[in-house]
Amino acid sequence: MKKPLVALMLGIASLTAHAADWPDRPVTLVVPFPPGGSTDQVARALAADMGQTLHQNFIVENRAGATGVIGAGFVQRAKPDGYTFLVTSLGPLVIVPHLQKNLPFDPLKDFTPITVAVSSPNVLVVPGNSQFKSVADLIAYEKAHPNKVTFASSGVGSSDHLSAVLFWQRSGTTGIHVPYQGGGPAQTDLMGGQVDASFQNLNTVLPYIQAGRMRALGITSAARSPLLPNVPTMAEAGVKDMVVTSWQAVVAPQGMPAALRDKVAAAFVKALDDPKVKKPFTSVGYDMIADTPDQFAKFMKQDSARWKTVIDAGHVTIN
Repeated sequence: MKKPLVALMLGIASLTAHAADWPDRPVTLVVPFPPGGSTDQVARALAADMGQTLHQNFIVENRAGATGVIGAGFVQRAKPDGYTFLVTSLGPLVIVPHLQKNLPFDPLKDFTPITVAVSSPNVLVVPGNSQFKSVADLIAYEKAHPNKVTFASSGVGSSDHLSAVLFWQRSGTTGIHVPYQGGGPAQTDLMGGQVDASFQNLNTVLPYIQAGRMRALGITSAARSPLLPNVPTMAEAGVKDMVVTSWQAVVAPQGMPAALRDKVAAAFVKALDDPKVKKPFTSVGYDMIADTPDQFAKFMKQDSARWKTVIDAGHVTIN
């Protein structure tokens, strides 16, 4: 038997043996975005709960930059030993690969899926004093005034940007994309009337809708949200095939042995099922997912293919 093969087999055997002892040293959860955002909040909730339950330090490390590629690349190069994970939004896994050439990793091949933690639909919102009272109003105006209505987003290739692109495709309309450096500035200008509309994550705009500073016209979930029972789904509003969710998930470097993968996945799912973790998220519109590695792998492949179709049809570029 050749030495490289022997070394590989010994390495796999070593990782498998360590599964029984995991975690016996600090675990790092890498977030590829700055502190304070939705993904960072998910990571910190998991770290706090798992640290207490497993009696080990779970450290959140923010490695932001390049639309999440820097942090994702760091984890992709780490050892698959259960001590480095990526907690990320869908962007670096299923959107950025179709926008950016020469990506240093293939998300579908270079990571071990662990679990989708949470998901949240987007809400089509306009300023509280907007002339648009319904999705039908907006579509009618867009058809009468092509490329006039402005749609704010948190950045090129973001879930809210691509939701607008999908909306234009499904409704047969056009608009002007106005990208911002994050959801906060986009929401501020929307409430100030500098832009006309936006698709924003439910959890981030719910307080503004409840305060009357934004008006919700439609929601991209399959069913109405109990938090906004009077807001129709996009299908109910006449825009079919417009179910969109933004999600946060956990992945590990590729090559993690099945025994270790299953053990860490069970630990993450247990944390997500803890009421102390669930309640703060569900109260603002998140759905807890906590699926299995195999379910996540299948979903990621499907979501990647879907966004590729939207991006290609909309001729979306990252520049």
